Amino acid sequence: MKDLYSWVGLSMTPGVGGVLFRRLVEAFGSPEGVFKVSPKDLARVEGIGPTVIASLRRFDWKNTAEKELRSLEKIGARILTWDDGEYPPNLKQIYDPPPLLYVLGRVAPQDRGSIAVVGSRYPTTYGKMAAERIALGLGKLGVTVVSGLARGVDASAHQGALAAGGRTIGVLGCGIDIIYPPENRDLFDRVASQGAVISEFPLKTPPDSDHFPIRNRIISGISLGVVVVEATLRSGSLITARFALEQGREVYALPGNVDSARSEGTNRLIKQGAKLVLQVEDIVEEILPHLQQVPPPEPPKPKLSGEEEKVLSLLEREAMHIDPIIAKAGLSSSKVSAVLLSLELAGHVKQLPGMRFLKI
Repeated sequence: MKDLYSWVGLSMTPGVGGVLFRRLVEAFGSPEGVFKVSPKDLARVEGIGPTVIASLRRFDWKNTAEKELRSLEKIGARILTWDDGEYPPNLKQIYDPPPLLYVLGRVAPQDRGSIAVVGSRYPTTYGKMAAERIALGLGKLGVTVVSGLARGVDASAHQGALAAGGRTIGVLGCGIDIIYPPENRDLFDRVASQGAVISEFPLKTPPDSDHFPIRNRIISGISLGVVVVEATLRSGSLITARFALEQGREVYALPGNVDSARSEGTNRLIKQGAKLVLQVEDIVEEILPHLQQVPPPEPPKPKLSGEEEKVLSLLEREAMHIDPIIAKAGLSSSKVSAVLLSLELAGHVKQLPGMRFLKI
């Protein structure tokens, strides 16, 4: 927790962005070390000027970090740093990964097989239906769907993944305590409960227009590829596609009406070499080698009954005969036998010869 204070403090220091954060940590070993060195030492780091040095020396990083972490705890969110095992490995490989990720929900190992689905905030009915259909198909195959929790195609993509019972990740262009657009409140909560909502921005950061191109590199960086469903020539989705290319990710595009301005961006992507997508199989066949290296989703574990929990707590890693289990459980022999069978079927208990049982 002490280390996290310095991570948050350095990330919130005015003038310190992701690239400079990395250089400072590489130079001085840790975020805390950055605050302990002299201005002369700081000046030796590439990209550090007098303004940033003054900011590092004067900024009240301890109190700022304490307030931030206290507020974060109140909303049930947490922070992942580069050093955390849960930090998305795909994202860590890009040129400028965010030092911190604010997270509501959970980032899972299978998210390494993510695909981003993005597009217009004002799509046609065709665009909405196509985004939801693609995300639904990906979700059914166990592929995590990433998008920006914005209006239009983003919302349809998240809804498709949720309908499939799959995981989905929403990447915000504002603080994680701000729901934008406000009409997506219910969707925001569902994404957080069935996947994760993440942001690199500190709490209370407003959804300013210049934040969204910045967050787009995270959408593509987390993913193996980006599907652009519907986009004009000036769409922010094309920025995501450009980031994807720079990061070595696949770019896919759904063809649209040649007479529609809302499909000009996607049609041009196809003309420039993006992979044309007609169905979800067109995406999966490209990323299948990557998906085979991704850990399978963890199956949901059913809750144990009170009696099952009681009997399981009595068992040990070494085999026990059923008689002492019955004596300690205070239940009838038939009841203990039934509970042990239930626990065995659920994979919690193994029966050995001689009516002996051990906890797995």
